[in-house]
Amino acid sequence: MAEKVSFGAILDQTPKCLNWVSRMDKRLIVSISGIRGIFGNGLDADVLVRFTSAYGAWCKRQATRPIIVIGRDGRVTGPLCASIVSSTLRSIGCDVIDIGLAATPTVEMAVFKERATGGIIVSASHNPEEWNGLKLLNGSGELLSPDEAAQVIELADQPCRGYVEFDEIGSFREASCLDYHIERILDLSFIDPQQIADQNFRIVVDGINSVGGIAIPALLRALGVRDDQMVCVNCEPTGRFAHPAEPLSANLIDTCKLVLENEADLGIVVDPDVDRLALIEDGGTYMSEELTQVLAADFLWKHRPGAFVTNLSASRAIEDVAARYGMDVHRAAVGEINVVVKMHEVNASLGGEGNGGVILPDLHHGRDALVGVAMVLQHMAETNQSLSELRADLPSYSIVKLKTEIGSLDPDSLLQSIAERYSNERTDTTDGVKIDFDEGWVHMRKSNTEPIIRVYAESESMEEATALGERFMRELVVGT
Repeated sequence: MAEKVSFGAILDQTPKCLNWVSRMDKRLIVSISGIRGIFGNGLDADVLVRFTSAYGAWCKRQATRPIIVIGRDGRVTGPLCASIVSSTLRSIGCDVIDIGLAATPTVEMAVFKERATGGIIVSASHNPEEWNGLKLLNGSGELLSPDEAAQVIELADQPCRGYVEFDEIGSFREASCLDYHIERILDLSFIDPQQIADQNFRIVVDGINSVGGIAIPALLRALGVRDDQMVCVNCEPTGRFAHPAEPLSANLIDTCKLVLENEADLGIVVDPDVDRLALIEDGGTYMSEELTQVLAADFLWKHRPGAFVTNLSASRAIEDVAARYGMDVHRAAVGEINVVVKMHEVNASLGGEGNGGVILPDLHHGRDALVGVAMVLQHMAETNQSLSELRADLPSYSIVKLKTEIGSLDPDSLLQSIAERYSNERTDTTDGVKIDFDEGWVHMRKSNTEPIIRVYAESESMEEATALGERFMRELVVGT
């Protein structure tokens, strides 16, 4: 059976993380973007202090008196965790700017605005409400690179000796950055709020009881959408998620019904920290997260040329649309920062991931559901087409995400064997093994936390994609 895999169970490509995790509770995940775990059962004050002080010490290598921006999503434990983070940073001599409830992309924008040394987002992304964590940013407002993250993790393995005396404690002030973030979106040359307002779009917003319930309606108002044209559901940031937080079709049945019942032009759904965007078409049909970045690219390429970067596991629909405009698509290893590194390398005008992420360098190099919303609405306004009509013009594929148990077998040897067996095909070994066939593709990656290999496959139908994925699950283990 096909399985949607939670990225919360995946350890990214930083080998030094493994030693740290092995000494921690299994419910704490350490990755190149920070940590996340179940509060009180893997994630606690000691862990927060340990990692925050390590990050603060790393920032002090960049500046004598670091300035760190802190923001949080709407989780119940958010204020407590943010308070611990703030106090820890100040106690080692870092100045703190707390922007309170804030989307991940808004914190990234705040690092620019405040000319900060770095930033910390208190969030566990799409994980359930009992989870929380820290996403770590560098001075460019980007997630730490693998090398930067490895340095922080190495520091976390050492006792903190950086506490300062009373007269050197870091300063603290509160600020807001949402208005700045929205203003920067409205300043984009290809966004016309009046043209969007003239469409009188009726929109359902599902904020998953987190900061998206504040940020998305605020953006829509700035784009000219009136309150009486918005149907807001789960927009109170209580941290008690009304449904599973990952914006997948199985979790959004009731929201899809609301779009249909209210005869809305579209539904907008985000994850708890608002870096992923899922869309519901007029009529209440869920539009795959895989197509969010494709729709954004289809819009932007009408305005200007430029290369696009996405990860190896994202739909090939992006290549199909790029071919219409004569544009280049580059692939990177799975993980937002890997996409960002590649975007810098090729000077991409847009990037993203198939989980609903849109990365527009005009603002910052990070996934941003707010700018994704603006681009989609502008696309609808300019073409005078409904979301379902725009969707019908995009390529249609099906993706399955599977996993196969490998027991004591060596995953690297298994993947190498597959790569050698299919060396005459279009094979990419940047991140595991990806094989591109005419009829579809399969991408196999090892897990760093479980004795499994994850197998993603795409083809023109769900049946064909499933068959392709299951074929390689068998080949991995039995070699035939």
